[in-house]
Amino acid sequence: MAVSKTEEEWRAILSPEQFRVIRQKGTEAPGTGEYNKHYKDGVYTCAACDAPLYKSTTKFDSGCGWPAFFDAIPGAVKRNEDNSHGMKRIEIVCSSCGGHLGHVFKGEGFKTPTDERHCVNSVSLKFK
Repeated sequence: MAVSKTEEEWRAILSPEQFRVIRQKGTEAPGTGEYNKHYKDGVYTCAACDAPLYKSTTKFDSGCGWPAFFDAIPGAVKRNEDNSHGMKRIEIVCSSCGGHLGHVFKGEGFKTPTDERHCVNSVSLKFK
């Protein structure tokens, strides 16, 4: 189910840092996020709309400074081409609300089933 709110409504329910990252496509500083070194069993949901995004069983330690997952819950994440900052990257957003999560990188050689790293901002996530 798609979640649609005005920017004013998002600003009212998100913290200033969440708004900067989720709605304005920002990035939290590496190594500072609540879920970077978090390894409990459960589900990571979108901090903006609470949609389930990632299972804890797909989280791994990539050493990148942000939570890393090798796969999302099917249909939970959309991929968009991102040519900002002089590079070609793949942005990942919540399928339900369009909130910015981070970026996905392929072919880095991690021993994961997908050879992908979903590099996600902690402020874009909640844990259940």
